[in-house]
Amino acid sequence: MTVVIPIIIGVVALAIGVLVGYILRKSIGEKTIGNAETKARNLILDAENRAETIRKEMVLEAKEEAHRQRNDAEKEIRERRNEIQKSERRLIQKEESIDRKLENIEKKEENITNKEKNIAKKLQETERVLKQELEELEKISGYTIDQAREIILEKVEKEARSDAALLYKEIENKAREDAEKKAKEIITGAIQRCAADHVAESTVSVVPLPNDEMKGRIIGREGRNIRAIENATGIDLIIDDTPEAVILSGFDPVRREVARLALEKLIVDGRIHPARIEEMVHKSEREVNAIIKEEGEQATFEVGIHNLHPELVKLLGRLKYRTSYGQNVLKHSVEVALLAGLMAGELGLDVTLAKRAGLLHDIGKALDHEREGTHVDIGIEVLKKYKESDAVINGMAAHHGDYEPKSIEAVLIAAADALSAARPGARRETLESYIKRLQKLEEIANTTEGVETSYAIQAGREIRIIAKPDEVGDDAIALLARDISKKIESELEYPGQIKVNVVRETRAIDYAK
Repeated sequence: MTVVIPIIIGVVALAIGVLVGYILRKSIGEKTIGNAETKARNLILDAENRAETIRKEMVLEAKEEAHRQRNDAEKEIRERRNEIQKSERRLIQKEESIDRKLENIEKKEENITNKEKNIAKKLQETERVLKQELEELEKISGYTIDQAREIILEKVEKEARSDAALLYKEIENKAREDAEKKAKEIITGAIQRCAADHVAESTVSVVPLPNDEMKGRIIGREGRNIRAIENATGIDLIIDDTPEAVILSGFDPVRREVARLALEKLIVDGRIHPARIEEMVHKSEREVNAIIKEEGEQATFEVGIHNLHPELVKLLGRLKYRTSYGQNVLKHSVEVALLAGLMAGELGLDVTLAKRAGLLHDIGKALDHEREGTHVDIGIEVLKKYKESDAVINGMAAHHGDYEPKSIEAVLIAAADALSAARPGARRETLESYIKRLQKLEEIANTTEGVETSYAIQAGREIRIIAKPDEVGDDAIALLARDISKKIESELEYPGQIKVNVVRETRAIDYAK
């Protein structure tokens, strides 16, 4: 019993403690919850107040922004309206100006129309008066309008030709005074300094024989020897009644020289038969080739050109056996090179170019018996083949006027070529061609209007023309000389230059009775 009571008391105390703790916890919890709810309500109220404040501020800002944008839009609209109004005013002003101009134009057109009408009336009146005056003039003068026009035109033409002749003569005299002195100095100096050793050579085509019996040995039994010589050399042998001589005939000068040397060797040796002929021809070919090479090298050394292609040097050497109007072409080429070089030096031009092109200007003549075409075209082909410069090729191509010269050196080469050919004694020509050239020269002059007669003098270097004094005046003889010289240049081929000398004289004859 004693034990139970304390237990009961402890249980009761425990229950009372639990109850008291529960009551206390509940009271504290309810109080805490009340405080929390109060805080929450306060926070909600604060939040609502703040939200309301923010909303009012945003509404106010939105109103202010809308007001500002509306003000900007109204301002922009006003500015655009002002611009449109200004544009409208400008357009109105322009329209008014255009209207005024149109009115002025209409007035001017009206005035012009009136003036045109007046002018037309005046023109009609003028034409009528002019026609009457012309009819009166025709009656008075006895000439029609066409006849009077022809007379006036003829008179004007004579006066114009007279003035032109005087002007031409004045210009020609002035140009001659300025140019002749300098040209003569340069050309004379070049010729004096050149001093080329020239002999008017021609390829030998006649071989002398020790006696006429040698002709039979050359012909051989049934003509076998002469056939062997012709087949080996390509040259025709002409054995005729010419005493102690055999004539060689062929277009190729080198082959002709080979045949000449071979025939001379056979004559000296005395053994003439096909095998010996072939041996001598081969030996002569080697000798001629050596001579050709040596002559080409000597020409380049004499001129001072040392970098030519070896084949061009050989072609130069072949020119030793080529002649033109009796003038040796190799010597002529050397002389042209020296003359062109000297003139180029006097004028401050390229001396090397002038010499090189001058030396090669007739290179085509070394092959003109083997190829078709002029020696100029053949020369162009050869120089291009051996890589000569364009300036050298043009200088060679332009020396006869077949191509346009592109440099002053090319003009000098043409001048040097003419100087070398025109030098007295440089060229020979046959009597027949010489006479034909003189006759053609006189014919050209005699067929010209205003020429009475003409005489070719100075071996065709000058033509003296007697003009008709009643048809050609003193002031017109210069034009007559010019016309004849142009006709000679276009219709006649000749070496060098021809002097055209026109003479006019007036004779007054009367008789004492």
